[in-house]
Amino acid sequence: MANIKSQKKRALTNAKANLKNSAEKSQLKTAMKKVRAAIAAGDKEAALKAFNHANSLLDKAATSRLKHKNYVSRQKARLAKEVATLG
Repeated sequence: MANIKSQKKRALTNAKANLKNSAEKSQLKTAMKKVRAAIAAGDKEAALKAFNHANSLLDKAATSRLKHKNYVSRQKARLAKEVATLG
């Protein structure tokens, strides 16, 4: 544990940020899984709805630098390609 007051505060801030980031990453992964589950089930309407939600979360992750912009772009393209196969 740190002895300096500012470092003690920083440790608390880091712990809080870690919890927030973990929750956001988990939410993002879950949204992407829901898109793939809807595609596997063959439900185009549910897949599109889940895809739009996942896109929104991916954009937020890129904006907050939670995920790299290239990762976000790649995932959006992959999901869009999978949704498009439903025809």
